[in-house]
Amino acid sequence: MAVFFQDSNANGSSDALVWQGGTGTFWTWGEFAGATLSLEASPDGENWFIVGSPGVFSEKTVSGFALGPCRLRVTIEGAGEETRISAVV
Repeated sequence: MAVFFQDSNANGSSDALVWQGGTGTFWTWGEFAGATLSLEASPDGENWFIVGSPGVFSEKTVSGFALGPCRLRVTIEGAGEETRISAVV
């Protein structure tokens, strides 16, 4: 598994990882405390798109996806002092 965040309480995006293409499983858990996060994909590292529907999560989630080769990252928004979110793929 690739770790995007481990008990994070910071807003922003993780480092991008190179996805070779195929199916994957996105896992997120922890104390959201009003924060949201999204799995995002990019064909070029500059233009980012939210993966899936609903695509933005505010509670623990497991979600499957299938993508061609791309870059993946996770973005957290609305994090506060009580937020502690982990996310892996």
